[in-house]
Amino acid sequence: MKINVASRTKLSIAVSLALGAGFFSVGFAPLAQAQQSSDVQRVEVTGSRLPSLSLEGPSPVTVLNAQDIKFDGQTKAEELLNQLPAVAAQQTAAQANGSTGTAQVNLRNLGATRNLVLVNGRRLPPGSPTQGGYAADLNQVPVALIQRVELLTGGASGVYGSDAMSGVVNFIMNDKFEGLQINLNHSFYNHEQGSPIGGIVAARGFPVPGDVASDGDVHNASVLLGGNFASGRGNATVYFDWKKEDAVIQATRDFSACALNRGATFTCGGSGTSFPGQFLLDGGNGAALTVADAAGNTRPFAATDIFNFGPYNHYRRPSERYGFGAFAHYDVFKDLRVYSEIGFHTDSTLSQIAPSGLFFFDASGANAIRFENPLLSADWRAQIAADNGGNPFAAPGDTANLFIARRNIEGGGRQDDIRHSSFRFVFGMKGEAFKYWNYDVSMQTGRVDLKRTYLGDFSNTRIGRAMNVVTDGNGNPACASVVDGTDPNCVPYNIWRLGGVTGAALQYLQVPGLANGFTQQQIVTTNWSADLGNYGIKLPTAQNGVSIVLGAERRKEKMDLQTDNSFATGDLAGQGGATVGRAGKVQVGEYFGELRVPFIEKRPMFDLLQASASYRYSKYSTRKKTNTYGVGLEWAPVSAYRLRGSYQRAVRAANLEELFLAQGNNLFDLNEDPCGPSQTATLAQCANTGITPAQYGSAILDSPAGQYNFLQGGNPNLDPESADTYTLGLAFQPIRNLTGSIDYWSINIDKYISAAPPDVILNQCLFSANFCNLVQRDALGTLWLINTGRVVALTDNLGGLMTKGWDFALNYNHGLGAYGRLGFHFLGTLVDKWEFEPIKGLGKFDCVGLVGSSCGTPNPKWRHKFRVNWQTPWNVDMALTWRHISKIEHEGTSSNPLLAGNVFATDRELAKRDYLDIAAAWRINRTFTLSGGINNITDKDPPIVSQQLAGPSILGNGNTFPGVYDTLGRLVFVNLQAKF
Repeated sequence: MKINVASRTKLSIAVSLALGAGFFSVGFAPLAQAQQSSDVQRVEVTGSRLPSLSLEGPSPVTVLNAQDIKFDGQTKAEELLNQLPAVAAQQTAAQANGSTGTAQVNLRNLGATRNLVLVNGRRLPPGSPTQGGYAADLNQVPVALIQRVELLTGGASGVYGSDAMSGVVNFIMNDKFEGLQINLNHSFYNHEQGSPIGGIVAARGFPVPGDVASDGDVHNASVLLGGNFASGRGNATVYFDWKKEDAVIQATRDFSACALNRGATFTCGGSGTSFPGQFLLDGGNGAALTVADAAGNTRPFAATDIFNFGPYNHYRRPSERYGFGAFAHYDVFKDLRVYSEIGFHTDSTLSQIAPSGLFFFDASGANAIRFENPLLSADWRAQIAADNGGNPFAAPGDTANLFIARRNIEGGGRQDDIRHSSFRFVFGMKGEAFKYWNYDVSMQTGRVDLKRTYLGDFSNTRIGRAMNVVTDGNGNPACASVVDGTDPNCVPYNIWRLGGVTGAALQYLQVPGLANGFTQQQIVTTNWSADLGNYGIKLPTAQNGVSIVLGAERRKEKMDLQTDNSFATGDLAGQGGATVGRAGKVQVGEYFGELRVPFIEKRPMFDLLQASASYRYSKYSTRKKTNTYGVGLEWAPVSAYRLRGSYQRAVRAANLEELFLAQGNNLFDLNEDPCGPSQTATLAQCANTGITPAQYGSAILDSPAGQYNFLQGGNPNLDPESADTYTLGLAFQPIRNLTGSIDYWSINIDKYISAAPPDVILNQCLFSANFCNLVQRDALGTLWLINTGRVVALTDNLGGLMTKGWDFALNYNHGLGAYGRLGFHFLGTLVDKWEFEPIKGLGKFDCVGLVGSSCGTPNPKWRHKFRVNWQTPWNVDMALTWRHISKIEHEGTSSNPLLAGNVFATDRELAKRDYLDIAAAWRINRTFTLSGGINNITDKDPPIVSQQLAGPSILGNGNTFPGVYDTLGRLVFVNLQAKF
């Protein structure tokens, strides 16, 4: 065999890099995950460890191939998957407030922890120790290296173990490459302003942005290098991947240039924590004032003084990612192949939200405002004295109680710097141990390290000291803590006049929050497979024998998060509560098996009749045990039509975050307090929640941001979730160029692990007097103003969730003779039911087509993706894609009494959206291919709702839901690929 010099050089480099990265290292024990080992050309389809001659199975699998990926123009795995009808929104780069820095996939809208993510059939490690980040992080998957993606619908716990409830996402990587491939990508957003919201923004006096020629630029480069060696007995493939993404802030789009308030029509809203401040006299019971000028004069606080926090927030976070990895295998003997994978990835992102400040700082008690404070003007003293609850404020020693809400405009936005570094290593051996029996044993280890630095937030402790100002011995304003020596570094915070805040004061008040941690996963797997037909074990009516897999697996997971004092004590003013460290570990030992039995093959009306079964026994270190199993049946009366069905009993054991999350306050979204000014609940009902007659109504302040406190926390005694999943479908190919499938699916989860929605707890207390011990109002009667006001919602096995629907797929290719070939490709998902029972026995509600604090992020009834591609005879391929999302209504429009409620006109409906995308690829020559396209070519704006509805707890941002809709306008992308 001839090998040219260039090929030999590339091969040498690939082998050297693979070996240098630790491949075939004897320092690791040989341990593993299943893959086929057979002399015949068999494949392993996601959902089974049994090698098969067919790509079909009893459960439906959707395949996204390399051409689909190229035409979609996405460089992020989560955004690639989010275009599929079966995938719902989860953590993406579009999250700012509440971002985990990870990217997640959410099948069937059941949550990212209820689907299993695999790379080459093996688990990805947990994504991050930060709250909400435990699900697998897709930032570890370089899109340029993906060969195809397989999405399995329904449970697969019998095959893969815990988490495979809604389905499995399997990224198949290009791990047996020969040659050198370089990919260069660039993309950006283009947008023409024209939303009616722009007029509302202008009328309010806020800046209206102009058209956007280009922003949100993404630069991506990848290199793939590989080759065979040892006369074809081995292959080594290495890759390098780099991506950098620029930030987009909400100030750049007219529909997000202000935080919108709900109502009959939209108005620009915002936060009561404003600039130059809102000062509530008499402990919040008196007048509301603000600063008028640099002399320290005052004026009444007006509705127009609320703070427009929207423009500061990221619409897309900036990020940068580096990845390096390698794959290798080598046939030591005919019956022994050793293989390995290794990957290193670093991902850093910066999440920005509006500036911190004094969030209704309680200036009472030790923090009360002193008459002798030298920073107070005569006007301030007079105003406070006139409205101090009858208490004197006229001489040294007199004090006043105020609530102060002031935004730290001088210090800029709060920035959450989140950095993840991951390492993943696989080493295994497979082959034929003795006649007809194939083995596969491997070890897999993965670790993700987190380094988080939260910048720009204020220390509550230091606020109190910086506000307590006296005159020192030299006649200058000074902190009382400096005078008495308890804190010599304190600097007075002069918020009583415009321009009074100094850089030294900001430096003192702004304290970083630091958190470091890791997640770790180790897996040892062994499995044995055989075609028992070689022993004569097959039915006389079948051509193939019975196939079997037997195996065992041991998995260990560990998590640790350490936070500094600022985080742990809740001292940071803009956090909504403490971020407390946590640690825990769990291990599970498992035994599993699969069986496939062909009953009838190649007979009249029975081209195939075949059954399959799987079983797995799991024993956890938490003393929990599970049994999972599944059965499947396939019947093809003729080769062109195949009926398929499956049943799976799936499980999901509680993950380490759910088991060990420390208790602390967090925020949930609520339109308004039912006992506040709206008085949507009666006085008697509100009394159930601790409201007094004097507080009922206008005395209860609504949160201007629509965010309220709830107490969260883990539970080490959680039982595993269980689910019954069913699929039934038809795959068909009536003519040569037409294939399709129709599949029904149903997933019913019991012992659902979650915190009960805080708004459900509140409503239960109001209207049924249930769980009222979980509603804890603060001294002012609110659920947000003071940390003691909150709803207690700890993690537990609470209720259940059931969803069912239909998937449709159709592919048709039509020859055009001398003009090439047309292809038509359709994917659609119809959701019949998404029924949630938050608390067992207290009722269920269906969230199909709804959005809201109880139903969560938008849940469309119908989504589809239809693509027409033209393969021309001129080395050019073109594609036109139509993406559709059906309309969404506010959950309050539901007739179900658990959801029905007051709905503002602005939030009643999110209209349907249709997007058109175009793309093309030009094969310039054998070496170079240039491709590009435009997604959302018509620049369709997303549906706009109020800030109260599109809150961060249900993945809203910038008055819409960026994980669901194309938000930033046209996505323009171009790619140059070179193969040598």
